[in-house]
Amino acid sequence: MTRSPATPLPSPDERRRLREEASLTWPQLAERMGVRPETVRAWESGRSAPRGRNREAYAELLAGLAEGAAGAGPRESVSVRRKEEVTAVVTVCPGEPGGDGRPGAVAPEASAFAQAPPPSSAFREARLTPAQAFDALYSFCAPALVRQTYLLTGRRALARESVERAFQLAWDRWPEVARDPDPAGWVRAAAYEWALSPWHRFRRHRQSEPPPPDEDDRALLEVLLRLPPPYRRALLLYDGLGLGLPETAAETEATTRATAGRLAHARETVAARLPELSDPRELRRRLAGLARTGRLRAAEPPVVRGGGERRTRFWTRAAVAFTVALIGATAFTLRTAPTRYEPPVPPGETVRGVPPRVAPGPLSEDRRELRTRLREELPRGPERLVPQAR
Repeated sequence: MTRSPATPLPSPDERRRLREEASLTWPQLAERMGVRPETVRAWESGRSAPRGRNREAYAELLAGLAEGAAGAGPRESVSVRRKEEVTAVVTVCPGEPGGDGRPGAVAPEASAFAQAPPPSSAFREARLTPAQAFDALYSFCAPALVRQTYLLTGRRALARESVERAFQLAWDRWPEVARDPDPAGWVRAAAYEWALSPWHRFRRHRQSEPPPPDEDDRALLEVLLRLPPPYRRALLLYDGLGLGLPETAAETEATTRATAGRLAHARETVAARLPELSDPRELRRRLAGLARTGRLRAAEPPVVRGGGERRTRFWTRAAVAFTVALIGATAFTLRTAPTRYEPPVPPGETVRGVPPRVAPGPLSEDRRELRTRLREELPRGPERLVPQAR
């Protein structure tokens, strides 16, 4: 039995371009396909590909969009598409109360804290310098990543530090990150790893972290922080960011079955403490609301790049100084070390059988008489010059 060849699809960047030229959002395209918006997002980022009937329907839909775009006119410039990407990062829902409580204001979706950056090929098409491409990636991802790491740690300072360290590491390895098909996922994984590092528990925090003002948000944050770090991370990626189960398993470096178990356990724990969050959609909305209450702001891109470069220079100079000190110590040791074998001096031992020293005894009669005569004679007498014959 032979398998029919898979229906060819355009590249992920072309899929995204066709959807944007047709003025379709992810939810609108997902409604046409009968799938979740996160699935369409994964197809356009290249993290996954449709199969079976979904692949055929997706190919037909893209072909229709391509024909409509060809009849509408030429392709828009890269700069115009990038401007549209910037405005499409945060989608809004009209008719809901905004953050200021005014009726009629627009509020971000529940997934507003999970911003999606443009693919790395957009940077290459625009022919940006490495610094400009890094700044663009940082501007797209940093605000959302700070809010996400706040949900993982519950500390605002640690959330900002984790994102800055992740982007500094990305700047140090920029050729690798620039060629990665999902640079945002690369930085997100690095930020999560730093935020969930077990060494942070030994650090002293100068100031106590103020809790969220709302009681429901405080309860949700408390439940999240009581979850084990792998469970917390899986819940945020799947229910917060909307990644699929295979993508969540790949980012957490676990099997799909283990990730599903962690996700089920995390949902059960949250539902046991907060029964109103048993619905995943309500949980996603509450996670987004909790992330927005932090009012976190990321540093400017030049500040992050400068900090990373200064840290790299410091550690490079420290490594050079340590190497020079090691070479100097080795040379000094070789210069002062003996060139031949010198046997060690054995420890002293007690010698036995030697007679003790004896003081001189009493003088004899002749010696006493001689001593008396020597004392009585003049120092320069003849007896001193001429010895007596005996």
